[in-house]
Amino acid sequence: MTITVVLVDDQALVRTGLRALCERDGDIIVVAEAENGALAVSSVKEHQPDVVLMDIRMPVLDGLAATERIVADPDINADVRVLVLTTYEADEYVFGAIRAGASGFVTKDIRPEALRDAVRTVAEGQSLLSPNATRSLIQEFVANPPHHGDDQPLRVLTEREREVLVLVGRGLSNAEIAKLLFLSPATVKTHVNRSMTKLDARDRAQLVVLAYETGLVRAGDPGPQTN
Repeated sequence: MTITVVLVDDQALVRTGLRALCERDGDIIVVAEAENGALAVSSVKEHQPDVVLMDIRMPVLDGLAATERIVADPDINADVRVLVLTTYEADEYVFGAIRAGASGFVTKDIRPEALRDAVRTVAEGQSLLSPNATRSLIQEFVANPPHHGDDQPLRVLTEREREVLVLVGRGLSNAEIAKLLFLSPATVKTHVNRSMTKLDARDRAQLVVLAYETGLVRAGDPGPQTN
């Protein structure tokens, strides 16, 4: 299956390099390029790509604002995924990207083959955060926990789904959750997918945000033991 991509970066040289890297294996095709966030929204609306490879720092409209518009625009396919690619893995960028609706966050020093794998992962509907980005996302809640968690949205979940969501919020993989709860990885994946559907979460990263915002997971709670 061919994956279509819109590249968004304010530097033409960077876009040229990213195009060459993305298209190397033949299964990823860049259908459009944009030099700022405003043009990105227009390009995505026109081409309806599978993935948008989005820089953050750009003129006219930055990548975070552009991501918000893409996710919210009713004329853009809801299956379009945004993968943020930037130079700095600053905490505020990580949190802002996920809150805006991005499905992944990687830095520009990523290896070429890893970048292509990241595009494929996001195109499949999965979230992708580098280890540092994951830590930054969780640390945001450690430093600035919600004042009053509202668990009303979680009432649609079964007890098992809530249990799995706690562990997702703690940053555990499906394999680690399966080991801890004595379940198969496939069963854990089913619980995660059902939770995303019920909570209207685009991906796993947004489940982490929901787990903290609703108070299901709290900063400072002891983490689970997987050994």
